[in-house]
Amino acid sequence: MSDIQNLLAFLTYFGTTILLLAAFLAAFTLVTPIHEWALIRAGNTAVALSLGGAMVGFALPLAAAVIHSASLADMIVSAAVALLVQLLCFAAMRLLRRDASAALARGDMAEAVFLASVSLVLGLLSAACLG
Repeated sequence: MSDIQNLLAFLTYFGTTILLLAAFLAAFTLVTPIHEWALIRAGNTAVALSLGGAMVGFALPLAAAVIHSASLADMIVSAAVALLVQLLCFAAMRLLRRDASAALARGDMAEAVFLASVSLVLGLLSAACLG
């Protein structure tokens, strides 16, 4: 492959992953009952940590999908699965920890660390399963 082809492949995959990350953030913040961006702007570290953990939990399998996919379309399908896993993770945590969103909104760091950790663990496991 030429340098130009490599650059075009990089730009295509990188641009697509940025769009997928933006789609993940939109979907995730849409299904959560709190207003993450407003709370983060107000200085709520717990919400920032929880959302950051979810982002990394999505980015880990997304990176694995880029590495292991045979095509851009294959990578996008794997990313959709990773997005679904993170949304299901959030749904499961809502069932197990019914007051989690309220705790985050109050700035509860213990809740944030726990939720971020669950997102990271599931992201890591998803990434390993894509390999």
